[in-house]
Amino acid sequence: MTIAEGTRAAYDTTFSRNAAENYERYFVPSIGRPFAVDLVAGAGLKAGERVLDVACGTGIVARLAAEHVTGVGAVSGVDINPAMLGVARSLPSAIPIKWYETTAESAPLPDASFDVVFCQMGLQFFANKPAALREMRRVLAPGGRLHISTPMPNGLFDVLDRAIARHVSDEASAFVHAVFAFDDPEEMRVLLSESGFDGLDVRPHTKTLTLPAPRDFMWQYINCTPLMALVPPADDPRAKALEAEVVAGWRPWAVDGGMRYEQSVLVGSARAQFVRASVGARAP
Repeated sequence: MTIAEGTRAAYDTTFSRNAAENYERYFVPSIGRPFAVDLVAGAGLKAGERVLDVACGTGIVARLAAEHVTGVGAVSGVDINPAMLGVARSLPSAIPIKWYETTAESAPLPDASFDVVFCQMGLQFFANKPAALREMRRVLAPGGRLHISTPMPNGLFDVLDRAIARHVSDEASAFVHAVFAFDDPEEMRVLLSESGFDGLDVRPHTKTLTLPAPRDFMWQYINCTPLMALVPPADDPRAKALEAEVVAGWRPWAVDGGMRYEQSVLVGSARAQFVRASVGARAP
């Protein structure tokens, strides 16, 4: 069975007009879930622990965490995007999950109310990263664990970035570039330390991922991100030129009717210091 045959059911190109629905349908199975499995496994969750998923999107990390903390455990997710949360609320989970529409920098959650905080592939987008990390520190109980990841640049997405800049706009290219804009291990270490964390471990983590055929994956990615509003429809001459360049540029990764490539993320883990930072509390 080829990759294309094996993934056809999950990776058709009948797109929703809701980017969040497309995100859950396309991005989560191909990229989000494989890394979420590893991020959650690295936390060593125990039954009864209280977990927060920051920038939760459609909730894949939260749902995986819920499988590990069943019983008296609790899971919450926060995201600024109501459409993402709408999809998250519609999906089944092992235990009920509380969802909050809020910024990462100022969450309506009590001090020291979680044992573990996750943030998968979201920190790079925060306007104020130190404030977001201080907030994660605030809601962690002393000695609580933080597990975060940010995507690292790679050749496959470089092809898409350059083609979008050439055929669409610098604004559209800026989104692709921003996805991979926080990949400096030392920068992550400094931010974590200055935000009240110790026991730091920051390192790259690489997985080989299987994707649909080049044309399919290009349009799936566009339609599950802010690019959906920036890239012209497929029958537009600029879109046709974009597609031709990306499909040609992705040939080195083509295999069995799909693609296979290596994606790295920068993974940081840390513990909340027992001496609490002087930060304000939030009401429940």
